Amino acid sequence: MLIHNLAQFRKVFFFCFISLGLGILLSMPLITSAQPADEDLAADKNAQQRAEQIYLFLSSEIAIQRGEIGPAYQTLLGLARSSKDPRIAQRAMELALSAQSPQFALEAAKLWDDLSPSNDSSSKEVLITLLMINNKWRESVELTITFLAKQNSDKQDAFLLQLQNIVSKAPNQDEALLAFSTIIDSLKPLTKNPNLLFLYALGQEKSGNYKTMESVLRGLLRNKPDDASVLNALGYSFADRNIRLDEALQLIEKAHQISPEDPYILDSVGWIYFRLGRFDLAIEYLEKSFNKLPEAEVGAHLGEVFWVTGKQEEAKAIWKKAEALNANHPVLKNTLKRLYPEWTLQEPKIQTQKKKWDGRFAVKINGASNQNGGSGAFTLTHEQLNDELEIRGPFGTSIAKIQVRPSVATLEQNGKVITAVDADQLVFDALGLPIPARGLSSWLAGFTRAGSPGTIKRNPLGQVSEIMQDGWQLSFTWTEKNILQRLNMNRSTDGQDIDIRLVFDLLND
Repeated sequence: MLIHNLAQFRKVFFFCFISLGLGILLSMPLITSAQPADEDLAADKNAQQRAEQIYLFLSSEIAIQRGEIGPAYQTLLGLARSSKDPRIAQRAMELALSAQSPQFALEAAKLWDDLSPSNDSSSKEVLITLLMINNKWRESVELTITFLAKQNSDKQDAFLLQLQNIVSKAPNQDEALLAFSTIIDSLKPLTKNPNLLFLYALGQEKSGNYKTMESVLRGLLRNKPDDASVLNALGYSFADRNIRLDEALQLIEKAHQISPEDPYILDSVGWIYFRLGRFDLAIEYLEKSFNKLPEAEVGAHLGEVFWVTGKQEEAKAIWKKAEALNANHPVLKNTLKRLYPEWTLQEPKIQTQKKKWDGRFAVKINGASNQNGGSGAFTLTHEQLNDELEIRGPFGTSIAKIQVRPSVATLEQNGKVITAVDADQLVFDALGLPIPARGLSSWLAGFTRAGSPGTIKRNPLGQVSEIMQDGWQLSFTWTEKNILQRLNMNRSTDGQDIDIRLVFDLLND
């Protein structure tokens, strides 16, 4: 049988779908309601809308089978909004997770939760988890506290234990521990689970509540005196604050005896020896720790010992390695600020002073089946933590203006103003081009943007030659006067290779 038009195609899908007996669509709510006098007309309209919904759902499922994840996700999300069916939003969320796209999964999870009954705990649990996976720690705190307040103590502990791995592996440990500690602190009574109490203590230290931190850790040691992690945490806290160094040495040495190869404990051993002025031993243990655990904080410690012992070139070499691991680590940034400010001196000025970049851009997108892109000119102005990006066409006509502030982004186009939280998504939705607007001024100044981990590589002159952050690889070309000349930006995502080239007007810099 031939299908001659779209309406007939949808009808065939409709009857085939009924025969499958799939409950999710058969029970989808109708969008409109009718007045009694218009029942026949309303019934026809509702039937048409139902057929449209079913057609869209099946189209998305076929797209999934073909590997067209992006269009399928957008179709499901739109269908969930129009039908008000939380199960379709849940399906979109699961699809985004299968595509390893936590940001889109979070968007769908928010919709799923908005559409779900208030007593549905499943959507809340998933939303909280995805907020934390996406490092939305501040946003997760209030929601988690509200959710846990309705649970018994066993459920509270069970749910928080499911989240502890996310906290432990968070790129920004300080922010994660602070948020998690705030959540645990809201429990009445406080949890008795030792794993949760340990994370709670670490968070209390980050917030400066040292008495609470020490009390909790000593309580854990009373129940388990040979817990190497707790011994190390308490000893390192003393060593890092340069207090009670004799007790810190005893605690850390005991932890080292229990776990002699633990790289975190080796770092603590090296750090307490540094505090005690035993520099050779400090270097020995810190080098061993850095070889086992190449992390920015350990590199910052090792570089500091080299620096104070007169080995400046060794220190800079280690700090370069640390920046290539996580240039945004707070310990590393504070160490460089104190000891070698040449690499970080301009960053606070960039955040507050007015600066302007003019130039041209070319975007090329290579997909699995097609190529597209665009070109034009741009002006980026930065002042007091706010960015204004104007994008112009090849002939100089203004296409869009984007205002990026710390908490919100707005785009002005054709007399209309659109507001969103994510500046990058806002630009993509409006222009169809994956131009990263969020944090662009920091990148152009040669720094990683705040709020996410990033790595830096430097050339022999100390200039930033490469930054990797938010999935982008940035390659810099500078003049001898440290003026940015060109910037190449590359990213591979969802089967597409994105290449953006920026060439700057040096006269305006």
